[in-house]
Amino acid sequence: MSAAHALPPPRRVLYLVSLFPCWSETFIVREIEQLLAAGVDVRILSLKPPSERLVQARAQALMDRVQSPQGLAAELPAVAAECLRSPLAIAALLLACAGGLWRQPAVLGKTLVALWRGLAALPSLRRFNPDWLHAHWATYPSTVAWALARLLRRPFSFTSHAHDIFVEDQLLARKLAEAALPVTISQYNIRHLERWRASGRGQPFAVVHCGVDLSEVPLKLDERDAALIASVGRLDPIKGFDVLIPALARLAGEGREFRCRIYGEGPQRAALESARAAAGLAQRLELPGATPQEAVRALLSEAAIFVMPSVRTPEGNQDGIPVALMEAMASGCAVVSTRVSGIPELVEDGNNGLLVEAGDAAALAAALARLLDDAELRRRLGIAARASVENGFDAATEGGRLLAALQARSRELADAR
Repeated sequence: MSAAHALPPPRRVLYLVSLFPCWSETFIVREIEQLLAAGVDVRILSLKPPSERLVQARAQALMDRVQSPQGLAAELPAVAAECLRSPLAIAALLLACAGGLWRQPAVLGKTLVALWRGLAALPSLRRFNPDWLHAHWATYPSTVAWALARLLRRPFSFTSHAHDIFVEDQLLARKLAEAALPVTISQYNIRHLERWRASGRGQPFAVVHCGVDLSEVPLKLDERDAALIASVGRLDPIKGFDVLIPALARLAGEGREFRCRIYGEGPQRAALESARAAAGLAQRLELPGATPQEAVRALLSEAAIFVMPSVRTPEGNQDGIPVALMEAMASGCAVVSTRVSGIPELVEDGNNGLLVEAGDAAALAAALARLLDDAELRRRLGIAARASVENGFDAATEGGRLLAALQARSRELADAR
């Protein structure tokens, strides 16, 4: 008997994501790797064709498991055949989407495109015959998972993260009610999501953290550059880099020696470069752009301090629990972050890092100054930070937690038949 057939179900799992490979979603790669290591056959449905210039080696290794859109003309025969095969079921899905999203015409239009691509994939999905469908993000991937689960008569689950629940509502109440297993990344998110569960419908939430592969992040406490401050993240308003710049300007005004390097790319680049110049930080703040994971890990092992100045935007958007923050802590770097979303579930102020109020440049500067001045504090926080990640944010453990939750729910569904 094969390892896969020795497992309790689900033995074959379809992952649905917006884009694969995606540079900023290495946590999905790690999670899939853990399921594969446990003997689960995983296939990946990407709702967008490959477009990333930078592809991590571990994501590249999974590409033979990925199905991506083939274009309208190539997909038309399969979609037409599916519509003839299940006309009433597909009509019901379209009506549900229209009824729930008509106030968001742009979202509805993109949802219809995503559903088209899901329907086009159905012939190959039937050959794969998944036991379970799992999506990451409570937006288009989970909508397609919900639809395909109905057509294939299979259970589905989805993991919600951040913007997909903080600023979006794409049939969220319906998907939470019908998911066989709703998953999210923090207790904070559960409290936030309860507003869509007022009727008490749906299954209990499972918390599965995005984890770090500790085998790839060695602990390094000594021989760090005491003047180097690092950060990693998309150049997006939720990251609070526009708050970091005045904080760094305060440090410079105090005559402190430091350099700061931020790896990442995004829509705020021009604004951040302008703010950097205005603050006189051109020689102190580097913005090299997106870089391979190997370069990120090298930075995390070199820098004395890692800063993640996350904020909550006026629209309500905010981080979940940033994976880059976990990786920095796993490396033994002393971290400074903010009391936003689920971050306090990872960083305990004064124990394994320092926390300040979001948007407070003066408090952020004071915390950074405290770490710049105190090597022993940095070392103590780095030791505790590594232990925290080992205990609660290890990719192998979290991947096992997800698989155990899927298996438990599969047994419950089987017993109920």
